[in-house]
Amino acid sequence: MEVFSEEATKYVWGGAIPLQIHLHESEVTTLPPPPPALVLGSRIGYLPLLVPLIKPYFSSTLPPGEDTVWFDYNGLPLKWYVPIGVLFDLLCAEPERPWNLTVHFRGYPGDVLTPCDSEDTVKWSYINSLKEAAYVINGNCKNIMNMAQVDQFDLWQSLVKGNMDGYLRISSRLKLGPVGEDCFLKQASSLQPRQAIDEPDTVGCSRPSRIPVRLYIRNVGESLEYLEDAPIIDSWDRISYINRAVEIHKEGGNYMTLKHAMRTLLPEIFGDEDPDKKYELRGEGNHEACSSFGDQETISTARNDLVEETSFGSQRPSEANLIRIQGIEPDLNIPFSWVVNNLRNPDYFLHLCVFLRTSSHQAKAT
Repeated sequence: MEVFSEEATKYVWGGAIPLQIHLHESEVTTLPPPPPALVLGSRIGYLPLLVPLIKPYFSSTLPPGEDTVWFDYNGLPLKWYVPIGVLFDLLCAEPERPWNLTVHFRGYPGDVLTPCDSEDTVKWSYINSLKEAAYVINGNCKNIMNMAQVDQFDLWQSLVKGNMDGYLRISSRLKLGPVGEDCFLKQASSLQPRQAIDEPDTVGCSRPSRIPVRLYIRNVGESLEYLEDAPIIDSWDRISYINRAVEIHKEGGNYMTLKHAMRTLLPEIFGDEDPDKKYELRGEGNHEACSSFGDQETISTARNDLVEETSFGSQRPSEANLIRIQGIEPDLNIPFSWVVNNLRNPDYFLHLCVFLRTSSHQAKAT
């Protein structure tokens, strides 16, 4: 298997979610109400980038005055800085096509969402994510900080317009990848506790590489026969959001698979060595549900503390139901280097959605 597949990357860049966008009933001023807008949302894009398409469509029915545009799904305000594909994979346990969203031009929920006044806000959120990824990979973000303004503009426009070739041309100068075939696990005898991202880099040729990963973890409750029966997410407090790095080594050990990477990222769930057993997470202590969806952290400048720990909110054992990356539920034995090179987003983070379910036998016992 090729480490970098141009065909796979084209599929990622060409991936889109069919959206059916309804105007909220409180903002309809005409009869009959306007039909929903049908648009394609790029998987690697962001909801505010759709506003230039949607606003003219509904303009004739809107009341006077305007506010910041925002979207919701089943009443849940959608985080504008999370890629559309990640939102879809995370919130639609059973894929819904078209995906029915509601658009609002009034009543921005500032207690839930960070303000997003223009496309520039989205651009700088993306650039800051790129800085974070660069810091994880290289130990600094100088390459991003030193980008010429014209390159920064062209990089952003390549994302907005879905221009993969233009993106690859500019991003190749940032020296953030790809990951080579020599992607190994650390030898068991030399295993160390997970290194925080703000710790000093290892000196020398054996310095491990680090891959930035964003984890979105959703507990779907008791064991379900069908994911379509998963309860609707009505609050971001029900989603755990974790930034972690995977260390890979260029010598010694065994080749790293996605399964190995998940054991590094979430040892509480994927730490079982028997691939035929269900993975379980046991809560420790009296933890309450906690989410790290801190808006201000997301749009802040590059941080030194990217490893964010969250509790999973359940004291009952949970099983890893499935993993989604770019809409794919991958085989865990696939080489991790292939996953990183071909399925990461343009911000150089690998975005992983993980669904957990509570063990039925334990649920009955509590």
